[in-house]
Amino acid sequence: MFITFEGIEGAGKSTAQRLLADHLQNKGYTVCTTREPGGCSLGRRLRAVLLDARTTGLRSKAELFLFLADRAQHVGEVIRPALDEGQIVLCDRYVDSTVAYQGYGRGMDTDQLVAVNNLAIGGLWPHLTLLLDLPPEMGLIRAGQRNKEEGTVISEGRFESESLTFHTRVREGYLERAAGEPDRFAIIDASCPPEDVLLQCVSAVEAKLREFGRVVE
Repeated sequence: MFITFEGIEGAGKSTAQRLLADHLQNKGYTVCTTREPGGCSLGRRLRAVLLDARTTGLRSKAELFLFLADRAQHVGEVIRPALDEGQIVLCDRYVDSTVAYQGYGRGMDTDQLVAVNNLAIGGLWPHLTLLLDLPPEMGLIRAGQRNKEEGTVISEGRFESESLTFHTRVREGYLERAAGEPDRFAIIDASCPPEDVLLQCVSAVEAKLREFGRVVE
């Protein structure tokens, strides 16, 4: 099963991914955790360009194709092999990030973005997308605090430096995506403490696992 985590900056995707992976492994599932950008060898090099606040003047189309290059390699190198082995793949960001950020955020055509992403991923869409939702004001405060604690204000702060209006558009885009695909998306209240976020994620994942006949009690 392929599960993705989406949301604006500071939504807590990485924490939710880690906690859910621990929960599933304790249940006996084999889990692969990965992220975009940076889940494969090529992606780790591209991440340094895409997220660094010192990367300036990057055209929207150039930004898009760097993300697509990472995604195409990531699917072939990491995600498909793990799924073929029967693992549950938990991915921090995927196609919906590009549609939300480059589409709703930067104003690129969302239908075109879906089409070129579908080409990059070879039609491999998630079975479940956990959308961690919270007000952008809260998310940016969290993200800023995290980056300060981790010393990544510059190296991973490029999107955090965008305006509140930009992040509001991104959030609205995510919610519109979720409304259009309710069978794939589960909206998680990310303003809650991590343990409550985990409970929401577990509920959504277990419901999807039941559809696949893979629930371990």
